[in-house]
Amino acid sequence: MVRAELVFVPSPGLGHLVSTVEMAKLLVDRDHRVSITLLIMKPPHESHSGIDNRTRSLADSMAGRFRFVHLPDIDPITETNPSKIRDLCIESYKPHVKEAIGQLSESDSGPDSPRLAGLVVDMFCTTMIDVANELRVPSYVFFTSGAAFLGLMLHLQRLQDEHGINSTEFRDSDTELDFPNFTNPLPAKVLPTAYLVKEAAPAYIGHARRFRETKGIFVNTFAELERHVLKSLVDDVIPPVYPVGPILNLTRSTGGTGPSNGSETMKWLDSQPDSSVVFLCFGSRGSFDADAVREFATALERCGHRFLWSLRQPPPKGKVGPPRDYANPMEILPEGFLDRTVEIGKVIGWAPQVDILAHPAVGGFVSHCGWNSTLESLWFGVPIAGLPLYAEQQFNVFEMVVELDLAFEIKMEYRRDVRMKSETTVTAEEIERGIRRVMESDSEQRKKVKEMSEKSRKALDEGGSSCSSLRRLIDDIFNNMP
Repeated sequence: MVRAELVFVPSPGLGHLVSTVEMAKLLVDRDHRVSITLLIMKPPHESHSGIDNRTRSLADSMAGRFRFVHLPDIDPITETNPSKIRDLCIESYKPHVKEAIGQLSESDSGPDSPRLAGLVVDMFCTTMIDVANELRVPSYVFFTSGAAFLGLMLHLQRLQDEHGINSTEFRDSDTELDFPNFTNPLPAKVLPTAYLVKEAAPAYIGHARRFRETKGIFVNTFAELERHVLKSLVDDVIPPVYPVGPILNLTRSTGGTGPSNGSETMKWLDSQPDSSVVFLCFGSRGSFDADAVREFATALERCGHRFLWSLRQPPPKGKVGPPRDYANPMEILPEGFLDRTVEIGKVIGWAPQVDILAHPAVGGFVSHCGWNSTLESLWFGVPIAGLPLYAEQQFNVFEMVVELDLAFEIKMEYRRDVRMKSETTVTAEEIERGIRRVMESDSEQRKKVKEMSEKSRKALDEGGSSCSSLRRLIDDIFNNMP
């Protein structure tokens, strides 16, 4: 029996690692001939404890066909430009990745050992395709966002290479783009920040060029959600696209301490009526300045809905890093806010998002619309009111609100990204309107989200669209083996 080993190279940081691990688990669960090695790069300027803890627990539970290799430390990254830090970090790891794969090949040289079937690189690790080429093994891309963003990356790369149109020309533009993967025109104001700043755009265009060199692209989506986009990506100059999602880490984790204690939060939710609570949470990097916090507080008081608010403190000005919990939220909230809302609301720090979205008391989700959060909300049938912050989130909000009619908008073009320099603001009126709409019990969007929730689960069942796509992917991996 021929056995295949795939080596995954996730982007540094816990966010992409979690999705990559879930993707790898899908493969080993689907076919006993497949084994996986994940090469772990440490992110610059961030604590590694979360990554170390996660990989240790997974290594214990997945022993045998699933292993983690922590790559050696690299020299400190002195670059301060946020557009360049990640790419410099990944490039510095390239010799370590090649050496690690060489050592794996030596240790797996027995007659019954699996053969190296390919290198699966994160969407931001395309420089590692060079390593696959040097080793003469196939390369694949794991695309942790949705198919529409993949289509956008390929489209903007083609515009530049074939028509000389640079995406940075659309900065501060009110124009609408003819985007072939959508049925609606795409406003330039929702393009990801990386495509609008000169320091970052070339790297993203370069990633898309390299996608085209691979044997296939695994995408964290499912056919029922992005059917039109996926059909439009069937193209002779685009590698096969495999929708294998929703790929989610649904492990319940009611941990934490102090005001963010998960069990305390869940007890509070247990005492609330079904579908009565709006949950506000903005991802692992989501935070707001004092002015925006006041607008949120005003909106929550005005609308009167029960609320659970994950409020986190931004890193110090001029520093790069994730937000932290406030030692005392009263220092940032309007005077008396907690006393006035004590009967209807709860302010916490870190939030066990999966546990909360799964709770029957939660009826709406105010979110940044990161792709993982978007898929989680659909999985649990909780409609979203979108307020994007960074990355491709403005684009995600447009897709969910305008293209798919599955969400509501708070402010589609809102951004919190230092690279844009120009400030955008959000008002209490905009937030209140979004909360009221997402909490409507009989809205068409709520009905559609409930239907999509069922479809997302069926996609992963035996015979479902993503299950069938995963089977095609595994067959192609074996057919492409050197």
